[in-house]
Amino acid sequence: MSIRIKLLLSYTGMLVISLLMFALGAGLFTIASTGDIRSFREFYKVHYRLNPLTEQEESIFLELKYLAKNEPDSLLDKKLLSDYDFKLRTVRAGLYVRRESNQVFESLTFKQPELENALPPYDMDNSQIRNTFNIGERFYAYAKFDFKFTDGAKGGVFVIRERSPFAELSRKLLPTLSFILIGVLVIANLLLYRWITRSVVKPLHLLRDSAERIKEGNLQFKLDLHSKDEIGQLNEAFENMRQRLQQSVDLRLQDEESRKELISNISHDLRTPITSIKGYIEGIRDGVADTPEKMDKYVDIIYTKAVDLDKLVDELFLYSKLDLKQVKFSMEHVDIASFLDDCIDELRYTFEDKGISIDWDDQAGGKFEVIADLEKLKRTVLNIIGNSLKYMDKDDKQLTVSLQADPEWVTVEFRDNGTGIPEEAVPHIFERFYRAEPSRNSSTGGSGLGLAIARQIIEGHGGSIWVKSELGVGTSVFFTLKRTTNPGRDRSA
Repeated sequence: MSIRIKLLLSYTGMLVISLLMFALGAGLFTIASTGDIRSFREFYKVHYRLNPLTEQEESIFLELKYLAKNEPDSLLDKKLLSDYDFKLRTVRAGLYVRRESNQVFESLTFKQPELENALPPYDMDNSQIRNTFNIGERFYAYAKFDFKFTDGAKGGVFVIRERSPFAELSRKLLPTLSFILIGVLVIANLLLYRWITRSVVKPLHLLRDSAERIKEGNLQFKLDLHSKDEIGQLNEAFENMRQRLQQSVDLRLQDEESRKELISNISHDLRTPITSIKGYIEGIRDGVADTPEKMDKYVDIIYTKAVDLDKLVDELFLYSKLDLKQVKFSMEHVDIASFLDDCIDELRYTFEDKGISIDWDDQAGGKFEVIADLEKLKRTVLNIIGNSLKYMDKDDKQLTVSLQADPEWVTVEFRDNGTGIPEEAVPHIFERFYRAEPSRNSSTGGSGLGLAIARQIIEGHGGSIWVKSELGVGTSVFFTLKRTTNPGRDRSA
């Protein structure tokens, strides 16, 4: 059974129960008000014209009406009138008789000085013998009959009963109010049913359609979320799932493109030295290297190209292991300032040969220990410096290494005055398999994995690495390492 049918049945049941409870409550109220279960049937009859007298009162009124028509002068008999009044008083009504403008008899039930003035004028045609009147806040209903005494004087006999205004108004309006209440209940339940179905079934249909689209492989859509209830939370969870799937697909496609680009770049970088090696070996085989000097030159070139190949394969293998988290870090406490001193001293001759001046600026000025894998951290520094050396295009080549520290982190900066990096390329420098624009790499070679390896190593240390660059001015590469608070202890990770 669908949710829509279940909701329809549930709200129909609520409507039926509401109507039954209303009918039962009205019946009990009527019985409690009248004290007579027989009045229950009369209470719900449609009355648009007021019936002021009960059955017993009506019987007495008809007797008085008969006397007024046939023996009018008998209505001047005080004893007879008192007997009729007694009968009426037992049913909480009273008798009033008048002759012309004079009062003949007034029941003790009323005790209203203004009663005579409140009564209607004579209507000898008796066109309206039942009606109501008010005296102050008190409400009365009556039945009356006007007649003439034998001497021709006008007379009138009234059977009067005091009523509750609220009870009489309710009696008049009960049928209308009942239909209105039933109509309101039906409309309210229909509106509630429509609102619930729109707030439950419509979002579920949307989720079903979205699931169908995902099944077909279409993730290029968005669920509009407005509701804050459980359905809204389900929609939100579904939208988050769709976004994660979309991100996963995008990442997979990006990785696929990156791997294709990597294969293309690695193939090109491998083909160049291999072609050179083949060419020089063919030269040796064909006797081109016919002197010892030429042979030594050819052998040296072949060896250099073989070293480049080995380095390229080594970088690719290292990055693959880092990317798969298969490299074990051997952590130890390292004085980062002394470590950078040793790295710079080791490269100083290389800088001099290439005409590069290096400025080592220890702004922190002290000993700061970090937990690091010396071999891998050195690989990071060499990759960063090697990347900077490739793109120094000015006559006055300069590299500045600086160290800053705060209570928790040590920050190392490598700043060069090279060509700089285009602004659109800066966010992607450390992405896996990302290569900068071809114009930067075509002349320098390389696998394009140096900075990617550096990022993997620094993140493996729990630090972060980033770049700031201005095209034509230079590039700064930063990385951070966490300071240790327990010097002298080593650990592996």
